[in-house]
Amino acid sequence: MSLDIPVSDALQALRSRFGANILAEQPTGEAFPVLWLAPEVWQDAHRFLRQEIARPFPLLADLWAIDETRRRHREGQPASGVTICTHLVSLERNADIRLKLACDGDRPQAPSLAAIYANADWYEREAFDMFGLDFGREMRRILMPPTWDGHPLRKAHYARATEKPPFVMTDLLFAAEERATVTDPALLGLPASRDGEELMVLNFGPHHPSTHGVFRLLLGLDGEEVVWAWPDIGYHHRGVEKMAERQTWHGFIPYTDRVDYLGGVISELPYLLAVERLCGVTVPEKAQVIRVMLCEFYRIMNHLLFYGTMAQDVGAMSPVFYMFTDREKGHEVLNAITGARMHPAFFRIGGVAMDLPPGWDSLVRDFLDWMPARLDEYERMVLRSELFRARTVGVGAYDTATALTWGTTGPGLRATGCDWDLRKRRPYSGYQNFAFDVPTGQRGDCFDRTRVRADEMRESLKIIRQCLDNMPDGPVKADHPLTTPPPRGAMQKDIETLIAHFLQSSWGTVVPRGEATGQIEGHRGLTQYALVSDGDTQSYRTRIRTPSFAHLQMIPELVPGMTVADLVAHIASIDFVMSDVDR
Repeated sequence: MSLDIPVSDALQALRSRFGANILAEQPTGEAFPVLWLAPEVWQDAHRFLRQEIARPFPLLADLWAIDETRRRHREGQPASGVTICTHLVSLERNADIRLKLACDGDRPQAPSLAAIYANADWYEREAFDMFGLDFGREMRRILMPPTWDGHPLRKAHYARATEKPPFVMTDLLFAAEERATVTDPALLGLPASRDGEELMVLNFGPHHPSTHGVFRLLLGLDGEEVVWAWPDIGYHHRGVEKMAERQTWHGFIPYTDRVDYLGGVISELPYLLAVERLCGVTVPEKAQVIRVMLCEFYRIMNHLLFYGTMAQDVGAMSPVFYMFTDREKGHEVLNAITGARMHPAFFRIGGVAMDLPPGWDSLVRDFLDWMPARLDEYERMVLRSELFRARTVGVGAYDTATALTWGTTGPGLRATGCDWDLRKRRPYSGYQNFAFDVPTGQRGDCFDRTRVRADEMRESLKIIRQCLDNMPDGPVKADHPLTTPPPRGAMQKDIETLIAHFLQSSWGTVVPRGEATGQIEGHRGLTQYALVSDGDTQSYRTRIRTPSFAHLQMIPELVPGMTVADLVAHIASIDFVMSDVDR
């Protein structure tokens, strides 16, 4: 990551302000500082970076916890049972900073940041749910059902169902689970009436086409007007971060595809960037270009699905059928190159699984020749449609400051006029070698969020054409002992590489201990993997920061005053999938 303005002056300001309450600066291989703070300045330090420092850090990109109780290698870190981590971003500096707080292992407690960073609310609820952290405020589970016993990401919590006695659903247990699904708005602090008129409470979802997944939204309605909204998530939670603790580093790659099942290889890339940083692996140039080309293909595949369903949700039925034809042509290309459509698991530690097949270039060229005219037609069908504009212009609008307050990134942020795109600001995988523009909007409304994604597809086509015209020769996998699996040619020539392949396949790659972060500009926004290795064959802690989780948290802030019809348009314009929210 290249930093436009050094973060050193922010560190100096922190040290001047908080002195000995900065307990340590942890040595890592990250491109940003990692500081440990005393509990008494935890809130003040975040307030200082959010509100008081010049060129502040307005974006709380993530907040998560680490159970340290079974970690063997913690050199340079204060004693801790459970560690709270926050990842802050300054757009003006193009710089990050990570802050950590040590908590007790048996009864972890931490001061809440929700009054400083509004989007800390859901992240703290998640830390409470998964680790049992007490933030000094009333907490509710967010991903697990309210009847769940224990905190799943604690090391003492079981990982497999076989570690528990067989589950038996009794009538008594079934009745208890049924009662737990009932939500009382009064217990959530939500009003039952307005101006003396009783509000209608509506369960919107979790099974409704326009919620785009198993997402429940509890609404308080005065006629057609939304007075309040309360999102309820977790119905799609699969415990992916827990799975990472029992999968090998290489074996976890297929799981990354399913974090966002529409992202394909895009979801693999930040994970592998972090693993490769830990391993010290340099990816060959050809593998980098293949990665970029495939990521942009999947960006187009996702945006086409968004584009069609967005039009459908506001009354235009035809576009989605045409766009599925385009997606089919794109998936034919992806299937030919990767051997799969939606879940390719094609990237590898050190490169990609295999070289491009014969004839790949003609398939890509046909797709590039096909799409521009189709996008022109969709411009006429959707973006120039008076119906579409009437349903989307001015609906769900917010500005850049509001977007950052709630952790919004990607097209939802760029629609406000902010051109933040990691492919440009912090080029990775060779994006600095490609010419493309970053589309932005002006109003930050549903229309602009659609417009930005439509324009991004054209930019992705530019990038893919540059990959096609400038595909280098050379290896597609690094010649490094931790590359998994090793290059096949090397395995056929020397016994040492063959032994390494056998051990990595049967036992797993031993990744050097340490911490590393991989960040990319995903199709929905900032996607980040923060990994902890304890020098073992699997991850000690895998933290997955997904954009959709942050984007849904913003709904209660924006939707009061909307009609239900406008709410449907706004939800569609967010472009989320619940697997990305719940993990």
